[in-house]
Amino acid sequence: MTSALPAGALADPTLGMERGEQYRNPTEVQMSQLVLPCHTNHCGELSIGQLLKWIDTTACLSAERHAGCPCVTASVDDIYFEHTISVGQVVNIKAKVNRAFNSSMEVGIQVSYEDLCSGKQWIVCKAYATFVAQGKATGKMKLKPLAPQTEEEKMEYSIAAERRRMRLAHTDTLKDLLTHSTISQSCACENGDCNTVVPAEKTRVESVELVLPPHANHQGNTFGGQIMAWMENVATIAASRLCHAHPSLKTIEMFHFRGPSQVGDRLLLKAIVNNSFKNSMEVGVCVEAYRQEMEVSRRHINSAFMTFVVLDQEGQPSAIPMVKPEAGDGERRYREASARKKIRLDRKYIISCEQTKVPLSVPWDQSNKVYLSYNNVSALKTLVAKTSWVLATEIDKVRMYTLEEDKYLSFRIEMTLCIDATQAFFLLSDLRQRHEWDRHYASAELVQQVDEDDMIYHVLSQTVSQENKPQDFVILASRRKPCDEGDPYVVAFRSVTLPSRPPNPEYSRRETMCSGFCIWQETAELTKVSYYNQAAPGYLAYVTTNIAGLSSDFYVTFKACERFLQKNKDEITVGLQNL
Repeated sequence: MTSALPAGALADPTLGMERGEQYRNPTEVQMSQLVLPCHTNHCGELSIGQLLKWIDTTACLSAERHAGCPCVTASVDDIYFEHTISVGQVVNIKAKVNRAFNSSMEVGIQVSYEDLCSGKQWIVCKAYATFVAQGKATGKMKLKPLAPQTEEEKMEYSIAAERRRMRLAHTDTLKDLLTHSTISQSCACENGDCNTVVPAEKTRVESVELVLPPHANHQGNTFGGQIMAWMENVATIAASRLCHAHPSLKTIEMFHFRGPSQVGDRLLLKAIVNNSFKNSMEVGVCVEAYRQEMEVSRRHINSAFMTFVVLDQEGQPSAIPMVKPEAGDGERRYREASARKKIRLDRKYIISCEQTKVPLSVPWDQSNKVYLSYNNVSALKTLVAKTSWVLATEIDKVRMYTLEEDKYLSFRIEMTLCIDATQAFFLLSDLRQRHEWDRHYASAELVQQVDEDDMIYHVLSQTVSQENKPQDFVILASRRKPCDEGDPYVVAFRSVTLPSRPPNPEYSRRETMCSGFCIWQETAELTKVSYYNQAAPGYLAYVTTNIAGLSSDFYVTFKACERFLQKNKDEITVGLQNL
């Protein structure tokens, strides 16, 4: 039931367009499945394990369509399940490759379901999976690059590099949070609530599965979707032993495949409730493989963390008993579950929510620094990928574009300079020097060097507010070097809240939503510098009535920027050589 394109579509993404057909991504794969009783759980709802099988199959076919060779699942990012699906409804899964790196690629997946009687459709979840191409003799092979065509494809292509960066930083983020935060070290029993506490060992589940030919994929390895389905099964049992009810799986936090298994392997699946909260619980699951029953050594195949809730008849979460962790590793897992919950909430709050529903100045702390940086850069890259920019004015090769969207008006100012892109990148990413060319800046103090690529500045503006006070900002500056050939250098700015820099009555605290630079090396001598700014609603009235004056202002500022870059490029070159 998987739809396919003609073989020639792989070579020509515009195949069929001459006949009036709509463009379709050559890596896109669609699967539609009718939910039958054999696919459901005890409640008559589609089993999440079955859904994971379909998701993995669709994503793998998309990856192999791009790679032209067998691919294996390396990981699946967090999945949030928004709806349940009943017998008789149709599940629609769409997967396409967002970006190919060296030997791995990110596949974006969207799952929806439709009611055939009413014709209505609902989004169930979105997910991102990483696949690795396998060449001859199971060796990795280098993938051909993608050429995104549509605005959506360009946006996903650009942000895929940020998601990859966030994936790689996840372990360090967890360690930092456990080291620096105030995550509770004690369980409910230590706080005197022992009557409602269940020992974690009572939720432990172990199950052995023999990998048979029907469980193998077309490469002879155990099908990744099958392993995920087995993991969901034992996790559900562990959760049920704590709540003595039928739990619902709401979130899966990253399946990470560490190695393959084959037909004939025994897979030992182990699950236990790591921690429980007011209305949810985290279950940890790991999979180990061994070949013979008497074999001592086992291979760690996979691990994941799943969050369950128990819903009442009205569909509202019910209270869940507390867990007393086992000594040693159990206490470590207990604390890590609390840390993962905070990370998960930070990530969902900062990344998943619409910009208009999130305060501009999100509080910065050690635990959410990775996600704030991701949001900062991805918001700018999303703005860059827009295709509806309109040229407003051009003065002496300085071009100003505008983009009207909902209640926001965005600007893009660009020029081409005789300077190396790396030089421009380092000069423009240091806000302490911006007052030398931008007359709106009075000064910028580096408050915190978060890491090599993220800095927090306190900026004083020359602009005076309606209260006749100078304006100030607390700005997170996030910079990125190109991930691949053709990518720009990126410097993104957004407002954050920092406890060490509270609002001062002498200044009028202002916020910036999304702004920054993208810098492309066009030739060996020429670099294109583009500045983007998304104006908040309060600024919109002034802009729409003063577009000519604004153009002139941007022109003067950008010409000053050009002189600044030319003046300092030799100095920054010496500094770069000394790094």
